[in-house]
Amino acid sequence: MSSRDTANVLWFDELHREDVNLVGGKSSSLGEMTSSMDVPVPYGFATTARAYQYFMHQTGLNDRVNALLESISDYENSDELHRVCEEIRNLIVGATMPADLAADIEAAYAQLAEKVGQTDPFVAIRSSATAEDLPNASFAGQQESYLNIKGAADVVNRVQQCYSSLFTDRATYYRHKQHFPHEKVALSAAIQMMVFSKASGIMFSVNVADGDASKIVIDAIYGLGEYIVLGKVTPDHFVIDKQSMKIVEKNIIKQPVQLTRLPGGGTKEEPVPEELQGQPVLTDAQVIELAGYAKEIERHYGCYMDMEYALDTNTNRLWIVQARPETVWSQRNKQKDAEDDADVVDEADAKVVVRGLPASPGLASGVVHVIDNPKDIDQFKKGEVLVTLMTSPDWVPAMKKAAAIVTNNGGMTCHAAIVSREMQIPCIVGTKSKVVAATDVLKTGDVVTVDAKNGVVYQGKVASMLKPKSGTTAAAGQVVAAESFAPTATGVMINLGDPDLAEKYSSLPADGIGLMREEFLWTTFIHEHPLYLIEQGHPEKVVNMLADGIAKVVRAMAPRPVVLRFSDFKSSEYRNLKGGDKYEPHEPADLLGWRGASRYYDPKYIEAFKLELAAVKKVRNEFGLKNLNVMIPFVRTVDEAEKVTTIMRNEGLVRGADFKVYMMAEIPTNIILADQFNQFVDGYSIGSNDLAMLILGCDRNNDTVAHLFDERNLAVKRAIRHLIKTAHKDGKTVSICGQAPSEYPEFTNFLIQSGIDYVSVNPDMVKETKRNVAHFEQRIMLDKATGRGLQDATDYEW
Repeated sequence: MSSRDTANVLWFDELHREDVNLVGGKSSSLGEMTSSMDVPVPYGFATTARAYQYFMHQTGLNDRVNALLESISDYENSDELHRVCEEIRNLIVGATMPADLAADIEAAYAQLAEKVGQTDPFVAIRSSATAEDLPNASFAGQQESYLNIKGAADVVNRVQQCYSSLFTDRATYYRHKQHFPHEKVALSAAIQMMVFSKASGIMFSVNVADGDASKIVIDAIYGLGEYIVLGKVTPDHFVIDKQSMKIVEKNIIKQPVQLTRLPGGGTKEEPVPEELQGQPVLTDAQVIELAGYAKEIERHYGCYMDMEYALDTNTNRLWIVQARPETVWSQRNKQKDAEDDADVVDEADAKVVVRGLPASPGLASGVVHVIDNPKDIDQFKKGEVLVTLMTSPDWVPAMKKAAAIVTNNGGMTCHAAIVSREMQIPCIVGTKSKVVAATDVLKTGDVVTVDAKNGVVYQGKVASMLKPKSGTTAAAGQVVAAESFAPTATGVMINLGDPDLAEKYSSLPADGIGLMREEFLWTTFIHEHPLYLIEQGHPEKVVNMLADGIAKVVRAMAPRPVVLRFSDFKSSEYRNLKGGDKYEPHEPADLLGWRGASRYYDPKYIEAFKLELAAVKKVRNEFGLKNLNVMIPFVRTVDEAEKVTTIMRNEGLVRGADFKVYMMAEIPTNIILADQFNQFVDGYSIGSNDLAMLILGCDRNNDTVAHLFDERNLAVKRAIRHLIKTAHKDGKTVSICGQAPSEYPEFTNFLIQSGIDYVSVNPDMVKETKRNVAHFEQRIMLDKATGRGLQDATDYEW
């Protein structure tokens, strides 16, 4: 065994990239740049993995740590995980470091002082994890960095704190999920001459926005680099072309604050001097110099690189303080190559890995990204296949980026199914109900093909399935017949959630928006609980952002009517909004809890509802968009209908010729008492999802009973027929916005035979439904004229 293998400390110029097992990725990378490349790296040394293992062994901590880890009964219980990890970290920090190891670290620090010609120099200490048997697992960001450290005793103390950072909640959970024993991980601490940064930043040798390998991107801020990582300051952004080494894009941002070092150690936040705010942090020459280093580091390593740099206050010199392989685009482009090559399979050889319910039709292939926890949604990248337990409204931003969606749970009317249909994203739900749960067999990084028309996920990229069928595209110069749609007496409307899609769908042959879900505006733009914003003194944020989102849709569809459904979150969904914990109850069955109309007049919520009303008034009165109408969801009693419409009237929203107030018909009482509800509304929109659920007593989100849930059940049809007849007696209109017309053309026929005024369907079904409606209406007229039509023997009266 060489002396390097038994050393507690190794200097950067003794280290190379292959020394990951000795000192981890970060330290070996700093060593490689110091010993083998011509780039400026602040000098320093690293404690070794052997030193960490010696420390854990000599202090007897291994057995105690193992016992504590084994005591964790449920890693998903964040309170339990936090308590145990905190105890482990306290044990490590509180242990006495073996005297010989402490002496080695202190001696190296003294040598560093000599080399830089200073007594007790300031250093940066960064942890560098080693996991030699886990090459694909990145531990980046799971350990600590300490800046502006001074004095041998403090250096030893911080090394010990680095050791303890192996047992943060996140790192411990991650290793457990990867089935990786903690003894196989060790920690190196890189102790490096501190650069007194007047500016710092991050650079990549690939454009991380789009994977363009011909570009280098550099972000720069004033002060220490931590504020980029924390997202506290938006950096200046430069894009450099690798070939010409010219700056091709420059975005200079006004930066109000910076993190600076204190003379005696530690850091503080202070304002950026007024004269520097809005000025470029780096000169063009410095940007080009950095780009040269980035190019050289990438050439040396042979892969995309993620680097950190600092600009020294005293010398105005640029230093590279860290370099590691960039993971996202390296993986993505590697996976893309794999998709285009090794992962391509013939249709005949395609292996089925998962089956589920076909919730939103379509075909797509992509790299799987499994997300267990909503907190990780921001890691989801455009074009990936989202695999998860189930989605909720706050997942919409990630869902919009997905090539396809596959969930363990849910039925055909769950959130994932409805939203995917509206956004035309292939989606399979309820895989667990088809024997195998998606998250049990699909892993992040897998390449799959999702056939959501048939509810099947195939391993690899089944290229032949994804090719457009011949004859679907016109040759250049070929005249293509314009689509035409016969006018229909029954209106065909669109269900729409995402306002960003309104412009795209405005060209569809629809008669308006029959259902615009307000929840999308909360989860996409506002993100904060309305009562929290009121408490913070910012109610106007709700009004303005709601109004802007609503107006985007109403303008795109004008002069066609748009029906906005007021917020219909459940309490668990409201709780996911910032500040929501304080205001939301924990309900065992929130699908049947505090939702819809019951909130609007409740003294605990009424002020928030008034903000929704103010947004509607703003769109109609200030923006002049009179084609906006509203709908009240989940009205349980006639008394509730009266209370809510009274609040609306008092707030200046009065029913009239150009302003209609509709009500969702989704509870049996809405049907049974329709003759009494009629006096408070202009019409109804049948929510066939909830109505079928409450008539059949069948939780529509429960995949165990999904086979029993069917909107075509005769009990549901009798309820709908009764509502239409009762509403029409008093001159009220009836629409439907549930999934049924999108799913079943024969159900649309039943609705037209029953005299429905509008059907509202998902955007992908508008054209087909328009043609079906015309066909069904013509059939009715033909049958009437000839008296020879098919007879439906079913009795729909009750």
